Amino acid sequence: MNQDAISVIVDSIVKQLKTQDLDDMTLGVAKRLIEKVEQKARDMGMRIVVAVSNKAGHPVAVECMDGAYIASYDIALNKAFTVVALKMPTVQLKPLAQPGAPLYGIQFTNNGKIVIFGGGVPLRNKSGEIIGGLGVSGGTEEQDTDLANYGEAVFHDCL
Repeated sequence: MNQDAISVIVDSIVKQLKTQDLDDMTLGVAKRLIEKVEQKARDMGMRIVVAVSNKAGHPVAVECMDGAYIASYDIALNKAFTVVALKMPTVQLKPLAQPGAPLYGIQFTNNGKIVIFGGGVPLRNKSGEIIGGLGVSGGTEEQDTDLANYGEAVFHDCL
């Protein structure tokens, strides 16, 4: 087999792998996503914690930037759990969990792991199925939400 034929076969395999849907989060994808979100945070002058969970809400990877708040660790992990457990961004959960709203008090369930403010987004494969969650903590709610939304927007570049 000549070099051109081998190149065609390799290109075909690479193309198939890139178009294949993930059915759950992988460590490699989580690390690439965290790297992108951390770079954006550095550009914004922020020090954050970024957590990525699998489709069951279990942590796959967590990174703490130097100087990030200690409390941000648990908050980022819990945001990544919340978005998978409830299948919605944490910022969308906020109005549903206010007094008089249908999910008032939900933050006290699941051993206190439910976060009802922005900074968490579900991560979906190319078919639209949730395969993980992203949690960002360390800035204001708006900053965390912006970084999580950025992570969601670049997620497919990490596959």
